[in-house]
Amino acid sequence: MRACLRLIVALLLWTLAAPAQQPPPAPSKPASSASLDLGAVTDGIYRNSFFGFTLKLPFGWVDRTDVMRDEPSSPAKAGTGEVLLAVFERPPEATGSTVNSAIVVAAESISSYPELKNAAQYFEPINELTKSNGFTAINEPYEIPVDGMPIVRQDFRKKLNNATMHQSSLVALRKGYIVSFTFLAGSDDEVTQNLDYLRFGSARPTKQK
Repeated sequence: MRACLRLIVALLLWTLAAPAQQPPPAPSKPASSASLDLGAVTDGIYRNSFFGFTLKLPFGWVDRTDVMRDEPSSPAKAGTGEVLLAVFERPPEATGSTVNSAIVVAAESISSYPELKNAAQYFEPINELTKSNGFTAINEPYEIPVDGMPIVRQDFRKKLNNATMHQSSLVALRKGYIVSFTFLAGSDDEVTQNLDYLRFGSARPTKQK
């Protein structure tokens, strides 16, 4: 299983079955590549100048980027990519009766997939992974424009005991990398709202909901 796919596994495990205790803070570490900008959160907005996008963090969410970078399943461990952002509605270690919404962004070198010709092909292994974790694809991968940037999206659902988990995965090929955006939430409306926070190019105000 490739690096970014292992990251999605870690995200699902954190969201579906959080550990009883909070993991210790991961030590900061340098970027895996001198040319790959990991980006940073400033004033509630994640900015990445290398890939040319911004993502506004939902108010009150917790940042676990450093911890997920230190996960054994992180793409950084494989040396081919990096976790760019990992934020959750509530701490993953905290129990709750509702879906713990999350946004995870990762980048992985296209060189790891010599036969990959377009972003849609990346959904073949994503579909295998999500199916093995109990998700059902509700559509085929399709291209949508985000501020004029072509990006491929597919949506999934998983029935839980008292709720339904909604996942939308977006993939773009940028500057020799596969950039994946994974959105998890308890409803389609929340996924749509959080997707609206993603912008390519200069940051623009997002509608308050």
